[in-house]
Amino acid sequence: MIKKPSNVYVIGLTGGIGTGKTTVSNYLKELGAHVINADEVAHEVTSPGSFGLSRVIAEFGEEMLLEDGSLNRKKLGQLVFSDPEALSKLNSIVHPLVIDQIGRMLEEISCRHCDSEEVPCVVLDVPLLFEAGMDKMCDEIWVVATDKDVQVQRLMARDGYPESEIMKRIQAQMPLEEKVKRAHKVIDNSGSIENTKMQTYELFEDVKRRLRDYPC
Repeated sequence: MIKKPSNVYVIGLTGGIGTGKTTVSNYLKELGAHVINADEVAHEVTSPGSFGLSRVIAEFGEEMLLEDGSLNRKKLGQLVFSDPEALSKLNSIVHPLVIDQIGRMLEEISCRHCDSEEVPCVVLDVPLLFEAGMDKMCDEIWVVATDKDVQVQRLMARDGYPESEIMKRIQAQMPLEEKVKRAHKVIDNSGSIENTKMQTYELFEDVKRRLRDYPC
């Protein structure tokens, strides 16, 4: 696992699929945090022409490509979320590439602030933070949680998947209850967006206060 730069403070943001991590990470970006989205990085390292895409296609076949040469993520998702072994193989290809790229991004942020007394706060928005072992790169962990019924309803409305498909995706992740146990802070996103933002603001303000005395 890549060691993070010493002059960067890293918050690992995770939760279950559909619990509202994107809402929280977008708001943290508004508040001034550097946000690294692992899903976006995963898209980057498996983009057309990339080493990652070639590895995925070698493992799962060219039928996982769209006509434009990009990865058919919907088709691949339907496969791996129905087959734990296939999901494990996909993760073994993608996770190391994502971790390496995030390590480089953290180094870039560190270098930009090397002459500053201000400690940059970086949020790693990673759905599989614990599963990929990326919690070891973090100074603290925040988990966004919600009721499972709310989680399912949000996913049905957002992605249009049937409930059976959604449950496969939820069950493919570490149970949300276990993530909550491992968290330093929990954001309850069962209520209104305003309430979620208030919790996020208070937690981030606390981090900023602590960073004033953070040893570089």
